Amino acid sequence: MTEATKPVGERSLREQAYDSFTTRLLSREIRPGQFVSQRELATITGMPLGAIREMVPRLEADGLISTVPQRGMQIAHIDLKLVRNAFQLRLFLEAEAAALFAIKAPDDLLAQMRARHEDVLARARQGITPDLLEHAQVVDWSLHDSIIDALDNEIISNVYRVNSLKIRLIRQERFRLNENLLTTVMQDHLAIISAFEQRDPDLAVKNLQRHLENARGRALGLGEM
Repeated sequence: MTEATKPVGERSLREQAYDSFTTRLLSREIRPGQFVSQRELATITGMPLGAIREMVPRLEADGLISTVPQRGMQIAHIDLKLVRNAFQLRLFLEAEAAALFAIKAPDDLLAQMRARHEDVLARARQGITPDLLEHAQVVDWSLHDSIIDALDNEIISNVYRVNSLKIRLIRQERFRLNENLLTTVMQDHLAIISAFEQRDPDLAVKNLQRHLENARGRALGLGEM
């Protein structure tokens, strides 16, 4: 069992502080580019100052904060370099994972994936609501997470987890799943799932790459690529 999968009561305060930080970062209680002190982070996260001090080197190593001379700690800000780097890493990790997933994924898991995506599209035809958009975002991420998790490689999963957090921040700042994108994203995913069902690694990688390149284009402000 890794530290990240332990029950909350068995996890270190540093690990709990890290989780609290990332949760508040995604909920926009902490904003990209914001300057913060360790005491402010302790207040925001509700964690002891000692745990915050222990957490900071990990945040720095993950590229989530940086120390600016005479200014203090700055939360990672979203710029074109981060967008390019994060999506490049995502393409590398997920392409290889998708090729293996096409060969090894259980049939019942693929059936569940298809059913969840088709359910979103069916509900969308009845009208797209904020609740449906939130649910669709979970379905979106679950496909990508499942592809990586199937590798059963803790090193890759940890790298992917940090990069995934950056991708989520990029989405919040530059584009979000909305009424116009929902159908496009779900259809992109169904094309990937279809390749998995055909047990065709090359097609799975091709469809995944097209999907991620479109997302990168939107993040860069280029529209569909």
